[in-house]
Amino acid sequence: MTEDTTELTPDAWTRVDRYLTDALVGDQPALEAAITAQSAAGLPAIEVAPLNGKFLHLLARIAGARRVLEIGTLGGYSTIWLARALPQDGRVVTIEAEADNAAIARSSLERAGVAERVEVRIGRAAEILPTLAGEEAFDFVFIDADKESNTLYLDWAARLGRPGTVVVVDNIGRGGAVADPGAVRSDVVGTQRCLEMLRDDPRFDATALQTLDRKGWDGIALAVVC
Repeated sequence: MTEDTTELTPDAWTRVDRYLTDALVGDQPALEAAITAQSAAGLPAIEVAPLNGKFLHLLARIAGARRVLEIGTLGGYSTIWLARALPQDGRVVTIEAEADNAAIARSSLERAGVAERVEVRIGRAAEILPTLAGEEAFDFVFIDADKESNTLYLDWAARLGRPGTVVVVDNIGRGGAVADPGAVRSDVVGTQRCLEMLRDDPRFDATALQTLDRKGWDGIALAVVC
């Protein structure tokens, strides 16, 4: 057995990310076109990495999800991955605060052939989430919006879900800053409050994983509604 002596550097983990993406995700023209479209429109490159998109896709399939709630659409990249995981009668409801972003996402969803399975709702999630009460429960919730509001989004994930609903919260590593007890940045503090809620709120059972990919050092929280 040989010892792995590869030094952990951005070049090294990006190389591994590229290798795993090529091996397990492969060419995805519609998804790559979605990234190209959002880049051309000047949207920030904060969509999930391809491996993470495939991970979300598989989690939704494993959960047998038919109804998915996504908080934070951006250009629709993760939305496409989630929509592809659903049966023909499945539905993704995705919430986007910016109308321009939503327009880009809708074009990409059309191009990917999944638009009929996706409803894009435009507005602040804090205002839209209450309007979903009373609808059929969601089986899967992906939270990828402003970190300061994560506890609000988790509360609604529990209210709009059911026992067994899978909840994924993105970007919980914050480049390692999440472990700083003296953090003052609002996104970091919001993430810490989110993780504390997942720990303390009896409606959730949760864990978290650090991630290291082309997007850098981050992580996800994975929970189930009890």
